[in-house]
Amino acid sequence: MPDRYVLDPFELQCGVELPVTIVYQTYGSLNRDRSNAVLYPTSYGAQHTDVDWLIRPDGILDPTRWFVIMPNMFGNGLSTSPSTCAAAAAPGVYFTHYDNVRAQAALLDHLSIERLALVYGWSMGAQQGYHWGALYPERVQRVAALCGTAKTTDHNRIFLYSLRAALQGDPAWNGTRFEGIPERGFHTFTQIYASWAASQAYYRAQPYLAWGYTSLEDYLLRSWEAGYRRRDPHNLLAMIETWLRCDVSDNPIYAGDYVRALGSIAAKTLVMPATTDLYFTPEDCQAEAQLIPNSDYCPIPSIWGHRAGNPYQNPEDEAFIRRAVGGLLG
Repeated sequence: MPDRYVLDPFELQCGVELPVTIVYQTYGSLNRDRSNAVLYPTSYGAQHTDVDWLIRPDGILDPTRWFVIMPNMFGNGLSTSPSTCAAAAAPGVYFTHYDNVRAQAALLDHLSIERLALVYGWSMGAQQGYHWGALYPERVQRVAALCGTAKTTDHNRIFLYSLRAALQGDPAWNGTRFEGIPERGFHTFTQIYASWAASQAYYRAQPYLAWGYTSLEDYLLRSWEAGYRRRDPHNLLAMIETWLRCDVSDNPIYAGDYVRALGSIAAKTLVMPATTDLYFTPEDCQAEAQLIPNSDYCPIPSIWGHRAGNPYQNPEDEAFIRRAVGGLLG
């Protein structure tokens, strides 16, 4: 069972003060000198049980060697979210990665962990990894950032606007909240998401036919749409808002100086985009790697697009990531 850590009160970056809860899961054991802690934040739409498959002996993160802490991101339905907290669902309330990372730092203080051996993150987890490196450079030895950027690009914003419009265009949306299940909204949302999350070459190869799906339409319905229908649509909107607001320099420490924020990351940083990612493009990720003093740019050669960074159905990309992260960890 996951643990819970409550911060009461906690001031969000939007200016609202409320009690917040981080739901987190740990794997493995903390060693005597507390030097083997790894933080693995969650990604968009995911809860820790959706993405903890890689924590296993001889996996990407080996719990026989590392003490892995998985904090659920605000808005994901486990930690404080619109679906669990009326105050978090109020107009004008939103979460940022500045909020997530400050709360996670308080959690580490609670666990008496001063320094992290690694922050490992995919997608929005990678965004949190960059924030960790910039906000707490003295507490992070290494960052592995897979398929994510430290600041949301304008092109990426258009994708997020389309997801938000798909959900809020449903008749169940009353302008403030959903009065029922957004049937058409979920359908349109997942059509958009699936088209961006994997590459054109992936869809030409049709790997999903080997997994028991009978057609593209069957795959989109039973895999993508069914998966997102498990999430509260208010939470999906909240996480879109966090993603839209991702900017490692948008905080009192860096006051919008993006170059200085990335230049302040002292951790050995592994920047791992996928070569075919359509919204965290390799060009964008490489440009950020060049601004991080101690970084290694290591793109994943894959047709799986953004999904290459979470390769639970993809042994080849998993092996590539395992080798790269193993090298980072020494």
